[in-house]
Amino acid sequence: MDEIKKKQGFFQKFLDFVEWLGNKLPHPVTLFAILAVLTLVLSSIFGILGISVTHPGEGNEEVAVKNLLNAEGISYIFESMTDNFINFAPLGVVLLTMLGIGVAERSGLIGAALKAFVLSIPKNLITAGLVFAGIMSSVASDAGYVVLPPLGALLYLALGRHPLAGLAAAFAGVSAGFSANLLLSGTDVMLAELTAAGAALIDPAYADSINVAMNWYFIAVSVFLLTFVGWFVSAKIVEPRLGSFKMSKEQEEDLSGEDVDGIQTLQPVEKKGLIWALISVIIGLVLAALLVVLPNSPMRGSDEIGSYMDTIVQSPFMSSLVPIIAILFFIPGVVYGIVTKSIKNDKDVAGQMTDTMASMGMFIVLAFAAGQFVAYFTESNLGLVIGVYGAELLDSLSLTGVPLLIGFMLVTALINLFIGSASAKWALMAPIFVPILMQLGYSPELTTMAYRVADSSTNIITPLMTYFAIIIAFAQKYDKNIGIGTLISVMLPYSIFFFVFWAVMLVVWTLLGIPLGPDSPVYY
Repeated sequence: MDEIKKKQGFFQKFLDFVEWLGNKLPHPVTLFAILAVLTLVLSSIFGILGISVTHPGEGNEEVAVKNLLNAEGISYIFESMTDNFINFAPLGVVLLTMLGIGVAERSGLIGAALKAFVLSIPKNLITAGLVFAGIMSSVASDAGYVVLPPLGALLYLALGRHPLAGLAAAFAGVSAGFSANLLLSGTDVMLAELTAAGAALIDPAYADSINVAMNWYFIAVSVFLLTFVGWFVSAKIVEPRLGSFKMSKEQEEDLSGEDVDGIQTLQPVEKKGLIWALISVIIGLVLAALLVVLPNSPMRGSDEIGSYMDTIVQSPFMSSLVPIIAILFFIPGVVYGIVTKSIKNDKDVAGQMTDTMASMGMFIVLAFAAGQFVAYFTESNLGLVIGVYGAELLDSLSLTGVPLLIGFMLVTALINLFIGSASAKWALMAPIFVPILMQLGYSPELTTMAYRVADSSTNIITPLMTYFAIIIAFAQKYDKNIGIGTLISVMLPYSIFFFVFWAVMLVVWTLLGIPLGPDSPVYY
């Protein structure tokens, strides 16, 4: 017993340390501002010292660090500030994608679709269904976090099972499975743009070939792996550990009435809206397919490119996935809203799009600061220099192959405990790790997928994750004493199993040399 208490005490101290250190870190916007200034200072020091490397992709050209604090550099800082913001790779594509996804979310379509799916599955598949729905909800993460955990808890309660087990299963799917999906989402768009910017430091031509579907094959297969793993952890570890649940009279009063009935049922108007939205999705998919699949389709690649698949993969259609994704979410969102009366006229549509953009305010501010850092890092040639020296260091340590991938994922997982934002982390890490791993023969697409595996798996065990406090609030409806340590102890098995099985899958995938997505190899 004393040994158990010591272990719990150590674990609690570790969680306290994570929370303390995370709270001491500056805001991501401030962090990127500091990094931008640090880049300027380092560029000056290394520029004066004459640090240079041989460019690996430019005919062995010698490239030196450029001093950005001399007269020419200071002029560049002020003259480029606006362009650095506007040209920040993910800015435009993320905002465009969210215009479509935002309407689908705010009209109620995504929430109703998730609820309909979970309520329609057999009771013996409810756990797997919750995990699967949570994973798929990453097309609109806000809806997943808000709808599925409380829904899972209430469904388990209705079935006589521990509600926290249902909440945990849904939370695991939504958050730990965030980077897996059968569909492409705004996350794919954002990460692809940041990856391309990192790859351009070594090989601009290769960077131009990177597309938003670069990880699609892998993340689609991952859905089924993580659904099974999530079900296994829930059934064999989490739910048995939680045991039975006895509800007090106070809890019965709190959970009675419309709150329970409303979340466990789908209203007739919602069902009608979903049917018409589904019809619009089918029509939209057919029209989108006609743009590329038939001979002489307007967005199909030239027949001179090669095989039939080549004309699809290397086509204007694949280069236009961002607006296509936005439209395929926008249209059913509007249709659902019209049927359910959440959209009565064009002003409502405009209002929902405006609200979506308002919710992106922090991202826009972050984009300004991150845009300056990325631009200075590129202009100074520090990214290239660090990439070459980093690759040489890893090569001298013989850290290649599987150990290198695992090491990179462990570093990412550790960083994720302290910096929750996926976009902020990858904007920071991509200019460094993408060039390094390219030098060692690994594609930017593989580096990105390794990042996604580690970042996603550990979302549920960091108290600094944006929605962590909300999940605790949901859990406290069933246990008022639950806190950060308790919730993390419940979610830790999911994090470990997701990371291990997902990492093994990525390693096997890499060793077999299977493309991660259309025209996206694992080796560079």
